Amino acid sequence: MGPEGLEAGTSPTEGFGRNSLILTIGTFASRATGQVRTILLVAAIGITGTVADAFDIANTLPNMLFALLAAGVLQAVLMPQIMRAIASDRSQERLDTLVTLAAASLVVGTVALTLAAPALIRVFTLSDQWSPQARALAVVFGFWCIPQVLFYGLFAVLGELLNARGQFAATGLAPMANNVVSVLGFGAFVLVWGRADGPLNDVAAWTTAQTVVLAGTATLGVASQTAILMGALRRGGFHWRPRLAVRGLGLRSAGKVVGWTVAAVALEQLGLVLLKNITSSAGQSATGAQVVAGNATFTNALTIYLLPHSLVVVSIITALFPGMSRAAVERDLDGVRSAMSTGLRTAGIFSVFSAAFLVTIPGPVIKALLVTLSPDEVAVAAPVLRALALGLVALGATVMVKRMYFAFEDGRSIFVIQVFATASMSITLLVAARTLPPSRWVVAAAVAYALSAWISVLLRVRGMRRLLHGIDGARVLRLYVRAGLAAGVAALLGWFVARLLGSQEALTWVHALVVSGVVGVLMLTVYVALLTLLRVRELQAALRPLRRRLGH
Repeated sequence: MGPEGLEAGTSPTEGFGRNSLILTIGTFASRATGQVRTILLVAAIGITGTVADAFDIANTLPNMLFALLAAGVLQAVLMPQIMRAIASDRSQERLDTLVTLAAASLVVGTVALTLAAPALIRVFTLSDQWSPQARALAVVFGFWCIPQVLFYGLFAVLGELLNARGQFAATGLAPMANNVVSVLGFGAFVLVWGRADGPLNDVAAWTTAQTVVLAGTATLGVASQTAILMGALRRGGFHWRPRLAVRGLGLRSAGKVVGWTVAAVALEQLGLVLLKNITSSAGQSATGAQVVAGNATFTNALTIYLLPHSLVVVSIITALFPGMSRAAVERDLDGVRSAMSTGLRTAGIFSVFSAAFLVTIPGPVIKALLVTLSPDEVAVAAPVLRALALGLVALGATVMVKRMYFAFEDGRSIFVIQVFATASMSITLLVAARTLPPSRWVVAAAVAYALSAWISVLLRVRGMRRLLHGIDGARVLRLYVRAGLAAGVAALLGWFVARLLGSQEALTWVHALVVSGVVGVLMLTVYVALLTLLRVRELQAALRPLRRRLGH
């Protein structure tokens, strides 16, 4: 039962262009429908106010709990074990057992976490700014949202299995099911109860029916995307039979990395708990009709910040990782080094431009993507997005390198690096909370988030360079320097043209679209032209799969 494209002797980068393009197209379709989902959610509850902040905590909590409960373990253990299972004489039996163990662990963990919803919500709302009524609303949202942990976990397990079998399309397209369900649910919410008009702070007016539709839709959407992957595996010839056993799986060696990995994930989540507490406290400090950025503002800015990363960079990393993981298992350091260099340089082409674009015109981009926001909400969200964008280049590189630590089962290094990353973010947050007014805390949180990404990637690259005896660093650095120069020139021209197109305050949606489109096309044209002039060969390599698909 060999996976397509992973036969012995193939290069870790073989099929990279085709697979990354498949993932990018699927992810683009998912993100497009996901943006409609976000627009409707923002229309329903806004990005500021008590209801938005309470729902944001409850709906973000499953992601954080999943990371703490399973994501680190799954990434550290599952992919290497799947690759070994596929290559073994009894692959079906071993894969059945791996999936069964993961599913059983997720069910038990999800039930326990759902019962603990009141305590978990309390951890995220420590500030006295939260009233008992507001905290109670967040708890009710939590009971509805925390079961998402189960479906996120199953999605991760099945997605890794599909990728290892060479079935990349389903993983990219499955989130569309989530988005379709959410669009229907959130759309129904807006039709029945209308749009949020400014911050929603009157918790007493919030009804049980509104909670069921809003939070129930969010959880049903996550469940639906998991069901899509189950169907894709069956169509691909994999028929899972529950099988519970642990002997003969090679988990003992994997266990060496699990403890360190779980500790690193726990440390990361502690930093995010502090971030959530400070940003939510900022949001709850608003008085009357005042608009102050809170945790919901941060989350929506983060969603936009992650768009270019998830559209292209994650697709590149996901397409490369199965081959890189196999090369790591075989101790083919040359193959790992070559694949990592390819991934870092190709990802850099996209991430450097994306960062420059978001830094240049964050306000128009936010208004263009979140149609219903008021000028005041755009004004408080734009600086948050600009600050986050400072870490976008580091984000793409750190995800690539982090996954290689998993492939080499080096959990200790992941933990040590996370200590420095979390410490830098926490110190920045605490200093900001003591020295700045609450209205600036969310921007400071975005700066702290970006800083931790840079510290993390620099330390991880340093460690991976030692492990691989070099990572083609000169060529990678040369690419980022030339891309940075080209993006800087493009950003200066884009900023000037944006000012010529009119005031960036109180933008209408059409004006925001025009500014975003004109500046985006101009910056991209200048960027590509300068990369061509600077003879950046990675540009042609990045565009080659797309050109082949378009027939050029």
